[in-house]
This record gives sequence, structure tokens and C-alpha cells, in this order.
Amino acid sequence: MAYPFVGRWLVQNSPANRVPSHGTHAFATAYAIDFVPITEAGRTAPITPISLVRPEPADRFPGFGRPILAPVEGIVLAVHDSESDHPAYRGLPSIRYALTQRRRAAAGWASLAGNHVLIDSGGIVVALCHLQQGGIEVARGQQVRVGDMLARCGNSGNSTEPHLHVQAIDNLNIARANAVRLTFNGSLPTNGEVIRADEAPGAR
Repeated sequence: MAYPFVGRWLVQNSPANRVPSHGTHAFATAYAIDFVPITEAGRTAPITPISLVRPEPADRFPGFGRPILAPVEGIVLAVHDSESDHPAYRGLPSIRYALTQRRRAAAGWASLAGNHVLIDSGGIVVALCHLQQGGIEVARGQQVRVGDMLARCGNSGNSTEPHLHVQAIDNLNIARANAVRLTFNGSLPTNGEVIRADEAPGAR
């Protein structure tokens, strides 16, 4: 796949560091990867005393609303855009939020993914998750090319701050699907690596 964004993004939960990357094989997430948008200076939203004790507005973070691009060519299989973007959680709020994760998992993959787009690329389904509500710009059945605008980065679903979750699976039934290994531009970045994409993939 191509990287589904431009600008600077920090790699987290990479399968290059451990498998399953998110600590579980549930919902075919064994090889999923997260990208956190950061500023040119390599930072997310500054931490303040308030950050440690209260939830923060998602739009305080530099990547909220940043464009998400198609990493593969294919057909849009599904679009989900009904989940609200909730506040971001750091410090003590993140601990309280983590305690509610089991409830979200019990509600199924869609509850964890939040707003998302699924693309069928040659029989492999690529999922892009935690998208901004109202920011999805494609529809089910639409053909997309690498670099096409899909959506905007949000903070929906199981997300403590705005970021993009990407995973690949072998069929649309996520409860029964197998995780598929993925690479970006022929390699797999590691945790803590900063990806800088200066041009949209497929740009002429």
C-alpha cells in the first residue's frame, strides 16, 4: 500500500514490533497499525495541567480533520459515518477511558472502528478507521485510485486522540476474517518512526 496521508505522522502499534500489534487477535487486528498526526516539529497537542485531569476537545490536536487518502486502488465496499467525534483522553482521563474498552469491544468491531471506509483491492479488504464524522467523501460502490481523497482524520470509535487505524483482512465478514500482513511502499515502519509524506501518492 501507499501511505494514506501527507504530512508528518507518528507510527504506533506496528506489527513490525510485535504481533498481534494491538495485543489481541480479535477482529483480525493482528497486523493492524496506527498513525498519529503530528506537527512539523514532531509534536501532538501540547500537554498542559488540564490535559492530565480532563478530556480535551479533539480539534485541539494538529491532525484532527487532516485528509485521509486511498492507499490502494479498488472499490469502496462500505462507509460508516454516524459516530460522533468524542474528546481526547490523556493522563487520568485515559485510564478511565481504558476501563470502558471491554464494553466497546462487546458491541463489535464497528464500535471500536468508529467512522470508517472499507476498500476491496483485489480480494483484500483494507479498513481505514477513526475517521471524522461528516468528513467521508466517498460512497459505497465507488472506484478509487491511490491518492484519492477518502475522508478526514477524526477521533471516533476506540480512540484516545485523533489518529488513523489501518488494517487488512481477507473478507468483509470481520468476525470471521483473517488478518492480512501489510506493508507501505514495500516496507513496514516501526513504533516511534515518523513518516513524512510530502506528496499525495499517485500525484502527477
